[in-house]
Amino acid sequence: MNETELVLQLAELNRQDGDRVGGKNASLGEMIGNLRDSGIRVPGGFATTAAAYWRYVEANGLEKPIAEQIGQLKDDLSNLHQVGEAIRRKIREGGFPPDLEEAIRSSYRAMGEKGPAKVAVRSSATAEDLPEASFAGQLETFLNVEGESALLDACRNCYASLFTDRAISYRENHGFDHLDIALSVGVQRMVRSDLASSGVMFSIDTETGFPRSVLITGAWGLGETVVQGMVDPDEFQVFKPLLDRPEFKPIIEKKVGAKSQKMVYGNKAATELVETAPEERRRLVIDDDEVLTLARWATIIERHYGLPMDMEWAKDGETNELFIVQARPETVQSRREAGQLRSYSLKKKGKVLVSGVAIGDAIATGPVIRLDSPDEIERFETGAILVTGMTDPDWVPIMKKAAAIVTDHGGRTSHAAIVSRELGLSAIVGTGDATKTFENGQAVTVSCAEGDEGRVYEGALEFEVTDIDLSEIPETRTKAMVNLANPASAFRWWRLPSDGVGLARMEFVISNHIKVHPMALVRFDEVEDEDDRKQIEELTRGFETKTDFFVDTLARGIARIAAAHHPNPVIVRMSDFKTNEYADLLGGEAFEPKEENPMLGWRGASRYYHPDYREGFALECLAIRRAREEIGLDNIVMMIPFCRTPQEADRVLEEMAKHGLMRGKAGLEVYVMAELPSNVLLADKFATRFDGFSIGSNDLTQLTLGIDRDSDRLSSLFDERNEAVTKTIAELLAAAKRTGTHTGICGQAPSDHPEFARFLVEHGIDSISVTPDSFLRVKQQIAMAEAALAGERT
Repeated sequence: MNETELVLQLAELNRQDGDRVGGKNASLGEMIGNLRDSGIRVPGGFATTAAAYWRYVEANGLEKPIAEQIGQLKDDLSNLHQVGEAIRRKIREGGFPPDLEEAIRSSYRAMGEKGPAKVAVRSSATAEDLPEASFAGQLETFLNVEGESALLDACRNCYASLFTDRAISYRENHGFDHLDIALSVGVQRMVRSDLASSGVMFSIDTETGFPRSVLITGAWGLGETVVQGMVDPDEFQVFKPLLDRPEFKPIIEKKVGAKSQKMVYGNKAATELVETAPEERRRLVIDDDEVLTLARWATIIERHYGLPMDMEWAKDGETNELFIVQARPETVQSRREAGQLRSYSLKKKGKVLVSGVAIGDAIATGPVIRLDSPDEIERFETGAILVTGMTDPDWVPIMKKAAAIVTDHGGRTSHAAIVSRELGLSAIVGTGDATKTFENGQAVTVSCAEGDEGRVYEGALEFEVTDIDLSEIPETRTKAMVNLANPASAFRWWRLPSDGVGLARMEFVISNHIKVHPMALVRFDEVEDEDDRKQIEELTRGFETKTDFFVDTLARGIARIAAAHHPNPVIVRMSDFKTNEYADLLGGEAFEPKEENPMLGWRGASRYYHPDYREGFALECLAIRRAREEIGLDNIVMMIPFCRTPQEADRVLEEMAKHGLMRGKAGLEVYVMAELPSNVLLADKFATRFDGFSIGSNDLTQLTLGIDRDSDRLSSLFDERNEAVTKTIAELLAAAKRTGTHTGICGQAPSDHPEFARFLVEHGIDSISVTPDSFLRVKQQIAMAEAALAGERT
């Protein structure tokens, strides 16, 4: 390959050619040349070289005026726009040397089989897409370019985009010499995604760095709407370790985005934005097989490059084929310190003003400053909360001064999200109406520490920050597990060296994500409340049946928790709402009796075989089956709560078997919550029916001491460390040892009283499950207890 060549075919390039054609074009060539046999499709084309850029600069005498303008740049960048505009104007006014112009024209003509080709013209700088600097959105792309003259104009504009205000600012802040960087223009055949869909994907979870998940976002039309955050896209999460198992479809999350606009080819302009149809807004932009294909491509690309990757994909509406149109290194989570875990938590919560997609996992407070345009930078104060419709690279100088960012539009892979991560900022995107909600100067708290949903609270709330040094967590014989409820928070704790999940609460998924009483979906005609009926209709829109909405949402919520800890066991407690809590769900009042004491009423196991809830339990069972057998997370363990007698256990197990869930089949284990004195007194009989006991210390204390655990007046008497309670637990642990049955505890006691762990270890418990924020101190208590016991034995 001649170093003075002006144009090269993408197929001639590989990743070592970044200094000749920039990281973006080198990466395209690498994939075309090396990954074609893997089935990955990349549109072909050509690239002008760095040598071509310097020829253009030399032919038009640009080096001296560029240097002079850069020399006039003030330290505070206050004259940035004037300097940038002067350089860009000079570059755009230039002409192509004849040999370069002919090389571009002839390469373009070769792309058109039946006349001029429609192409995407992309800028690729020689310092772009490095693992340590993404240059995200700094340079320009021009879509749907047709004709030789239009292509040459686009090439000039790409050269000029090397000196956009944002690119100059970025290089200044990262210490790059402006005159050491060249620009390559990539000319790539357009994928007709204007007739279909496109988007962005990462081979790593962008918020937590969880390395075993692929994140895919997508919208209708050309991909710029997703990249720039113009729309709220669909979102998919795929569990990578199961992608090579064709019997599974490991899609652990599917979200339908609003997708209110799409970018298509224009009549007068190259592209234009149009409104999407209501049916398009409700429908996912790709099907399950396409999601899995993209996820497999992501893992192949990641494996080939040897590091997490950020990719853009597009679907051709004429051929229905998928393509990868860009791939670059992911630059935030992959460089995060692996041995440290920082946790944020609010001391108390307040009124939620808006909510959206959480970016990062931190909390910030400050006054709101609403801006409509980056030209208003002088109005912005350092440490304020930036509230705006959406961001593009021109906003970066303002974003650097912000404590947090809140936008009306955008998804997890939008510009605001990507740059906020790179800057280490909390951001909430896709709120819908933040710009209409806040007043300038209003004090707010931006919380991204509560899972996927970010919330903006009224006022400056107090919060605490905890740093966990993972190197300080000791090894123990007793398994240490975590209690989780929210699937959105599951990936947040993946770095903890836990032995699995001791308690995953199904009712959290039902109340927060499904929101509908399961019987209201089975017997929708019996729901009388019109408002409830409308909300249920809206929630279930797009699903084949109303019950499939329940099964699918619950299955994927459980699967996400299971994926975060795979292959360690994740113990899922079947629903344990009380009747008053069930009645609060949409449509719930029609199916729940009024009880004087719901805590001791129709709850747990007694519901599962009852005619008034049996069909609801069937949906729960179908969700477990889908998560285990279709999605593939067979580390899910079922747990039956509030099972009063062995005979009731038999009835529940029979009910489960009707829906294909037989203990032992496909490795299925079934545990029982040990939270009733009867579970202890009849432990030998329960042990023949279940694979394990999980002690629910809250209910066991309540029923052993006869105390309503929700009573303020009796709160001083409620203590899991009471001798009557500890004797009961010790008796259960002894009985389980006799029968060889697994024992664990998932109640609150070890989290609230880490010293309680010593008592449990002394009596031979197999596992202790606690809240993630208390994991370190409980693990240390377990280690100390084991060491003390070992010392006593010697």
